[in-house]
Amino acid sequence: MRKLFLLSIVLLCCNVLTAQEFNATVSINHSQIGNSNRQVFKTLETALKDFINNTKWTSKNFGNNEKIDCNFFLNVTAYDNNVISGTLQVQSSRIIYNSTYTSPLLNFNDKDISFTYTEFENLNYNPNSFDSNLMGLVGYYVNIILGLDADSFSKNGGTSYFQNASGIVSMAQQSGYKGWAQGDGSNNRYFLVNDIMSSSNDSFREAMFIYHFDGLDKMTDQAKKGKEGVITSIETLSKLYAVRPNAFLLRIFFDAKADEIVSIFSGGPDVNKQKTLETLNKISPLNSAKWSKL
Repeated sequence: MRKLFLLSIVLLCCNVLTAQEFNATVSINHSQIGNSNRQVFKTLETALKDFINNTKWTSKNFGNNEKIDCNFFLNVTAYDNNVISGTLQVQSSRIIYNSTYTSPLLNFNDKDISFTYTEFENLNYNPNSFDSNLMGLVGYYVNIILGLDADSFSKNGGTSYFQNASGIVSMAQQSGYKGWAQGDGSNNRYFLVNDIMSSSNDSFREAMFIYHFDGLDKMTDQAKKGKEGVITSIETLSKLYAVRPNAFLLRIFFDAKADEIVSIFSGGPDVNKQKTLETLNKISPLNSAKWSKL
């Protein structure tokens, strides 16, 4: 009996140590396309969720409490001959040290999605080839999420994942699908990973690290010190604004963080936030209504 008990503990530990990286949800809204075959979207929804959650994306071991929460919201605007078109909202969050709170890392709306999908087809991902736009999109966003998460725990910790995403962009540019090339418009997949990896935008990645590691991770035990870390991260972001006032990455940061920043400075120990308020209004004027609540 004791041997069976010990074996069960070993198996449980092995399961925890080899848990996959994601706790993903996938939602597909197909209300705009009338009464077409709606079952195909439920099938795709389930298949994508299972594929993302059950695939081993990295060589690292993630415990169950370390899994990355992420959401994929596909809004279908057209469906014809197995071609699905629409928009894709991608969100991810990161658990904060010594708490149950998760902080948003990414909230990005990809406005130009199309791919071919046949119900019940096998979903196979090969990082060394571009076999379908659906798998290319999944692989790309998985690596963007992994990169941002890793950057929030260690400075430039996500570089290898961003390199993976950049490699997918390079392969996808020959496919003819939109969103992968520089000429497909601004603020697309090409520019997202290209800007993250550009040395001229290093302050974005530095700010992401400071905001989480020196800011939010300190707030449970040292709330004031944590707030000061968030302030430092915002001042770090102002360096990016000084070089590129309309930087895409500034929007990426505040699309995820604006509401959280308001919450951080709306309670708890007082800190001198006047300069921070001025910086926020300067580098993110689109959120001025939110900053007025501080």
